[in-house]
Amino acid sequence: MKRGFILKGCALAASIFLLSAVPQTPSYAATVYTPQASGTVTYGNDKATIDASHASDGYIMVKYKGSNGKVKIQITKGTTYTYDIQNTGAYVTFPLSEGSGSYTVKVFENVSGNSYAQAASQSIQVTIANEMSPFLYPNQFCDFTAGSAAVATGDAIAGGISDPLSKVSAIYNYVVTNFTYDNQKAATVQSGYLPNVDSALATKTGICFDYAAVMTSMLRSQGIPTKLVIGYAGNVYHAWVSIYIQGQGWIDNVIYFDGISWRMMDPTFASTGKRSAEVQSYISNPANYRAKFSY
Repeated sequence: MKRGFILKGCALAASIFLLSAVPQTPSYAATVYTPQASGTVTYGNDKATIDASHASDGYIMVKYKGSNGKVKIQITKGTTYTYDIQNTGAYVTFPLSEGSGSYTVKVFENVSGNSYAQAASQSIQVTIANEMSPFLYPNQFCDFTAGSAAVATGDAIAGGISDPLSKVSAIYNYVVTNFTYDNQKAATVQSGYLPNVDSALATKTGICFDYAAVMTSMLRSQGIPTKLVIGYAGNVYHAWVSIYIQGQGWIDNVIYFDGISWRMMDPTFASTGKRSAEVQSYISNPANYRAKFSY
């Protein structure tokens, strides 16, 4: 089976409302949607529980109950998404990124080396009420709560702004201006690495995965549906973000309209290059980016 990927060597307090249901249209207000393992629809065995109680909201939650130290989750619809899961005995949230349809969820335990054996499997038929839902909730890759510093910072930056694109620009500019790319971390990061958005925010450093996770968390908490995208910038594995604006639809990999064209929303490259003409030229060319997964 696939191994966990390594995002390595990238080129480069306000009022918060706790909600469990997503509105049919984005509100663009400070809102934190909190995943719940309600236990009304569950599958599994003595090794793992798959809670699909809120699959209609665009996510499932999985709890590993065994003793194996290396566990992977695979979620497949059209594309197979492979995740590492820590053996904490707690539920972990995973997005149903490909919309309504039939998903297969599998839990694997390490046998030896890079070999894994299936511990649980379940097919789930999903009808997502609002296609934006998977991109408003927190998940394993952009893990935030109402008490997260990223949420408070995002609201301090953009909470007083009503126009959604202006919210996005404000958050983007904050990250680009204040964060520094961590080359040492990029050279040493291990497979299975997960961003800690509040830690990255505290140090103002990180790799592309951290940049994208921080931006995604801030934007989602502001009611902006946001995809954390994993793919390639040229031949380098990379992470960036895409946003949904009502009336515009999904704006893939772009941040603002300068009167001539949309610009690519790649906070890592923009920060690293300090917005040089060369960097702006690169991030403005969609041909330089190939999306592989959206979370």
